[in-house]
Amino acid sequence: MVSLKDFHSKTLPTWCKGCGNFAILSAIKMALAERDIAPHEILFVTGVGCGSKLPHYMRSTGFHTLHGRTLAVATGARLANHDLPVMAVHGDGDSFNEGMNHFVQTVRRNVNLVDVVQDNRIYGLTKGQYSPTSEKGKRTPTSPQGSIERPVNPPALAMTLGATFVSRGYSGELQHLAWLIGQALEHPGYALVDVMQPCVTWNRSYAYAFYNDRVYKLQDEEGYDAKDRGAAWEKAQEWGERIPIGIIYQDTSVPSYEEQVPALETGPLVKQPLKTLTAEQVGALRAEITGGRPIPRSEEENRRITEPSRATKAAPPGQPQWPEERGEADPE
Repeated sequence: MVSLKDFHSKTLPTWCKGCGNFAILSAIKMALAERDIAPHEILFVTGVGCGSKLPHYMRSTGFHTLHGRTLAVATGARLANHDLPVMAVHGDGDSFNEGMNHFVQTVRRNVNLVDVVQDNRIYGLTKGQYSPTSEKGKRTPTSPQGSIERPVNPPALAMTLGATFVSRGYSGELQHLAWLIGQALEHPGYALVDVMQPCVTWNRSYAYAFYNDRVYKLQDEEGYDAKDRGAAWEKAQEWGERIPIGIIYQDTSVPSYEEQVPALETGPLVKQPLKTLTAEQVGALRAEITGGRPIPRSEEENRRITEPSRATKAAPPGQPQWPEERGEADPE
């Protein structure tokens, strides 16, 4: 059986004391241990931000990618090996600013992955600039007179794009958050877990006291049905005196993207044998790509293709790699 100790890392988090990321890290470990998912049996993909350092602070398999490219890489991982669970973990800036296009495409495709958004409504790593989820009028170093932009509503946006699992959690409710992430892991499609978390250093407007006075659990609401799209849309819009947490909307009837890709019908790509194409197959593939048109090449282009470049020419043993270092003329 997998335990929390299996995820222990000697690398200690550098987050500020009281940061909501600590609870998110614990909740993820709890959800995985409860489902007996070992560290090597899941891939974490993160972008850039305070919370994106999460794979550094737990024993796991992680891919730390570029700012805003989290979901693009996560999608690629799922297409390469759809037997491997994938969890994206990134902040509201990485998700809805630099990565907004990838968010849109991933949701509408219904890629089978869990998307944990560490939503502190601020850019914390770069010291307090307003983010896509910051409220209008937010005063920060990049908006000294107050932000003029209306904030993104992650659950509502996800629903408009056709998301099949839309949820919102709160880092101040650890057990509930662990349960929520576990439910997302079991969902057969894209699963958004938008986690409201205080940034105790750069966004004190949304401290624990703010959320503690407002959050309530949807499962405690008598008669609430997450399959009811109309009711879910109303809950996704609710923000103010009361803020719902839990599964806002879920639809398990929509096939995932991976289920519809013909090349994956015989199994994950990483487990499929490599195939050697015949000359006829290469010609047919080339004609399909070019529309039957020949690809003109100059003599110089042909020379570059057939001859190794200076970077790939192996130097004699014990000799410098580059021609100029050996006192030779540069062939390029």
